[in-house]
Amino acid sequence: MTSIQDEIVLQAKVIHVPVHKNDSEKVSTLGGFIAGGLAACGAVTFTNPIELIKTRMQLQGELAKSAKDAVILYKNPFQAFGIIYRNEGIRGLQQGLMCGYYYQLGLNGCRIGLYEPSRYIITKYLSPSTFSENEKIPQNLLINVAAGFVSGSAGAVLASPFFLIKTRMQSYSKSTTSEAAHHIGQQTYYKGAWDGLSKIYSAEGVRGLYRGVDAAILRTGAGSAAQLPVYNLTKNFLLNNQLAEEHSLGLHFMSSSMAGLGVAIVMNPWDVILTRVYNQKGNLYKGPIDCFQKTIRTEGPSALYKGFWAQLFRIGPHSILTLMFMEQCMKVMVKVETRLFA
Repeated sequence: MTSIQDEIVLQAKVIHVPVHKNDSEKVSTLGGFIAGGLAACGAVTFTNPIELIKTRMQLQGELAKSAKDAVILYKNPFQAFGIIYRNEGIRGLQQGLMCGYYYQLGLNGCRIGLYEPSRYIITKYLSPSTFSENEKIPQNLLINVAAGFVSGSAGAVLASPFFLIKTRMQSYSKSTTSEAAHHIGQQTYYKGAWDGLSKIYSAEGVRGLYRGVDAAILRTGAGSAAQLPVYNLTKNFLLNNQLAEEHSLGLHFMSSSMAGLGVAIVMNPWDVILTRVYNQKGNLYKGPIDCFQKTIRTEGPSALYKGFWAQLFRIGPHSILTLMFMEQCMKVMVKVETRLFA
């Protein structure tokens, strides 16, 4: 006759205890899209100025054959902030913000909203032995990376026209006294997002709106392949080692910080390429690979990490704010959908 303790162990082996899903797995694809987009819009309100600085730092000295030929107007993010504020004011620092909102709704709506559905489908077909309906999807690093790339690429395609316009708006200096008007890329003026869409469509058609979309897929796919997997990996590590409490602010902050660092390292080279391909007026670059080759051949490999500190200062807070806002938005969406479909 077994003891009570042995009986408990025996029951634990034969009785299946379901694992509760997290909020991102409970919410619908549409709910995830809305929550992801809103979370990113909240974040970009604070990070748009550093995005603008990063864009201009990546464009300065474009294809200059030597350091002597390159005019380095912005030496670091803090000095750049001062120059832009002095010449263009707060409005100059927040240039392209509304277009940034449209971009974030499309990009992060897909990147966050489609991440769990992508992970569900990939796990179901590539790792069926670990998959069970109506239960928490097991964490698998390779599957997570693939899901991140798929969801990020979908967002990049959907939002590409707005990133194109935002890049051109942010590179443009409205100050006639600013050296940026002469030394930062090819200057293109748009009154706003819809003016940009109209002008590009009138001049180049749909193909013009999707100029550089292949570079956008590489850039966003790389960033997405790192962001959510690193976030979830860090989050699970902290929880499993009891270094943070579940649903705590500290847990989300530390996980988001590591995700931001991972994204900055992986994405910066492709971000430089994308910025340059999008900002060109003519056909300076045939595509991302041509831009990659010309940049390295003319400026050296270090050019791929131009604006890295601005990138880190942008993506760090942006990832932290987006993922922290996402946790709250997902909770709200779960409550809303529970009431609507109960």
